[in-house]
Amino acid sequence: MSDIGPAAGATVLVCITCRALTDSLDAPRAGATLAEATALAAANAAEVSVQRVRCLGNCNRGLSAAIRCKNTWTYVFGGLDPACDGPNLIAGALLLSQSSDGLLPWRERPEPLKRGLIARVPPLQFREEAP
Repeated sequence: MSDIGPAAGATVLVCITCRALTDSLDAPRAGATLAEATALAAANAAEVSVQRVRCLGNCNRGLSAAIRCKNTWTYVFGGLDPACDGPNLIAGALLLSQSSDGLLPWRERPEPLKRGLIARVPPLQFREEAP
């Protein structure tokens, strides 16, 4: 595996420029609504921060967000719902921050973080063991 260990805290990055496919160009951005819902859900999770970002480059599968911690894999999600997935992102961030191997456990993830997974990116110091 690698030299990944438990993380100290988590950051949820929420794309605020995402819009629903059915939204008009002048409608409020659904990504901004998701960011607000995620920030509200993080109010009782001091170890999780929420950061608003402009475009995660996942426009065809938006609404998008990513979860990262120091020394863990970073997870990118799409197809999120601004009405209900803020708490799911915080739950995922808490799971990742408590992970001993730097991976987000599959079985414990909220359902939207299972079906909405776009990519996982290894941490900078990751080195795959030779077979």
